Amino acid sequence: MSNPDYQQRKAFFDQLLTIYGRKPVLEALQDPAMQIYKLHLADSNKEDGIIRDIKKIAQQRNISIEMHERKALSRISKNGKQDQGVAADLQLTAYQPSSVINRETLNGAARRYIALDRITNPQNMGMIIRSVAASGIDGLILPRRGGAPLSALVIKASAGTLFRAPLFYCDNLAQELSRMQADGAQLCGLSSHARQSVFDAQNNVSQIYILGNETDGVSKEIEKQCDVVLKIPMHNGVESLNVAVTAALIAFLGNG
Repeated sequence: MSNPDYQQRKAFFDQLLTIYGRKPVLEALQDPAMQIYKLHLADSNKEDGIIRDIKKIAQQRNISIEMHERKALSRISKNGKQDQGVAADLQLTAYQPSSVINRETLNGAARRYIALDRITNPQNMGMIIRSVAASGIDGLILPRRGGAPLSALVIKASAGTLFRAPLFYCDNLAQELSRMQADGAQLCGLSSHARQSVFDAQNNVSQIYILGNETDGVSKEIEKQCDVVLKIPMHNGVESLNVAVTAALIAFLGNG
C-alpha cells in the first residue's frame, strides 16, 4: 500500500522545474508571478553585482537560499558548464501527471488535448505552451524524455505562460495514449500527407491531437495507434506549417 505522505511529496517535487544561469534566475526572481521554491548558489561565487541582486530579491521574497560546493551545484543544475554557480527550483502548480486524465474525465463533457511527440526545439515548445494557455484547450501532454526539456529558453519563448498553462507529464507517450484511447479518447495524428482535414473531424468525443517531431512528424509507433490521421489544408504550393503554428490552429479549433 502506497504511503500518502510519500505520494504527496513526490507530487510536489514532480512540479519543480530547475533553471540555471545568473540572468535567467534573476529574471525569474524579478517576476512576482513565478513561484520559486528554493534558490541554490555555489559558495565559490563572488559577491558581485548580479549575485548580490539575486540574494537580495530572494531574501525580500522569503525564498529559501541554499549554499553548495561547486560540484554539488552542478549536480542540481545538471549543467555545470553553463550554470554560472546559480540555480533555482520553480514550482509549476498546473503541472500534473497525465494519469489524472482518466475514464471519468474523458467520458464526461468532450475534452480536447494536444500531445507532443519528440518536439525538440525550445522555441517551438514555448510557443505551443503559450497557445495552449491562451486558447483554453484542456491541456498539453508532454513526455518527460525525448523532447525539449522545460527550461529557461522554453519559459522565455512561452512569455511566462508556462506557469499558467495546463500541462500533463508522462513517462511513455505511446503507452499513455493507448491507455487514454482505452478510456474513451479519440487519437488524432497530424500529418501533411493525411486525406481528411482537421476542420472536418470535430465531434462530441474527447480528442487528443498528436503533433510530431519537427523533421520526422509523428512516430510510426504512435501513428499506428491513431484512430484518424488529419491534415491542415494547404494552398499555393505550401507543403506544411511550423509545428507551433499547427498547434495554435488546433488549440483554437471550435473556440470562435
